[in-house]
Amino acid sequence: MSADPFLTENSLVYIHEAQDTTDNDSRIISMFLSSCNLSANTVRNYLRAIERFRAFVAYKPLSRITWREIEAFKACLIAGGYSYSELPLAPASVAAYIAPLKSLYKWGSDANIALFPQNPTTSVRLPAIPVTSKRRYLTKSEVGKLLHSLKSQGIRNYLIGLSLVLLGTRVSELVAITTADFYPDPEDRGIWLSIKKSKGGKDREIKVPSQLWELFESYINCFPEKAGASFEHRLFPLSTRQVERIISDAGELSEIRKRPSPHWLRHTNATLALLNGASLQQVQETLGHSHINTTQRYMHTVEQIKKAAPDFVQDCLNDYIWK
Repeated sequence: MSADPFLTENSLVYIHEAQDTTDNDSRIISMFLSSCNLSANTVRNYLRAIERFRAFVAYKPLSRITWREIEAFKACLIAGGYSYSELPLAPASVAAYIAPLKSLYKWGSDANIALFPQNPTTSVRLPAIPVTSKRRYLTKSEVGKLLHSLKSQGIRNYLIGLSLVLLGTRVSELVAITTADFYPDPEDRGIWLSIKKSKGGKDREIKVPSQLWELFESYINCFPEKAGASFEHRLFPLSTRQVERIISDAGELSEIRKRPSPHWLRHTNATLALLNGASLQQVQETLGHSHINTTQRYMHTVEQIKKAAPDFVQDCLNDYIWK
């Protein structure tokens, strides 16, 4: 095959240098992700966000990026870039693309690493994310209807719903649970579930209610003998999207007016736990929140449910307004 006559020697040098830079940036990204101790799901999300940014800036070397490219990327996202519906992305979605870039540059510009001359994301602000957990929960009767719908579909779907609402797991954590993740406490009084490398790369332990464990045992005993409790076997070999669809479809069948999702059941877990006497620390440990402030968001909802300002005013005026 003959050489392209339009490619000069300088052009070929430029192409090779560009390829070397791209390869070097890929190695830097791999080093960054390896150093973060993130869950597999978070690594995928970080890599997707970083690669989309690289494509947006036409693979300009990461070391030459300025705050202008970051802000342009953020503006593109806000306007609907990388949105399947071509509608503006929600603040949380925009933040999910920008946060990995901020982490990458904070890591790479550290004086002990010094892969980047400066951090171009220092002045870039993440969009304010409204707190939506205040109303994204199911009532006790709605949980009952949803679980009844799931139970009619079989023990697997029933256990999926129970696990989400009783254990407060994230959907990515749920689909990763294996039979080897359950273990008894030192006095054999209860069973615990070990959640490994969840959000933020942290491990945590969740106590499994006794009746839920009995159902788990029955379910596990239905596995083929070679995949029983003594072997490491995924309890729910499904994708996160499949679980989301199972919960969504069950919500429609149960005819509740809300559109439940696995994350709604996580909110429901926190809200019902606090309403019924669990401490903030207990809920924080179960949900795996890094900061107690995240858990405290649920306290506002709980306090309003228990007794809001209008209830106090009514109590004060009871002798006058109902006579």
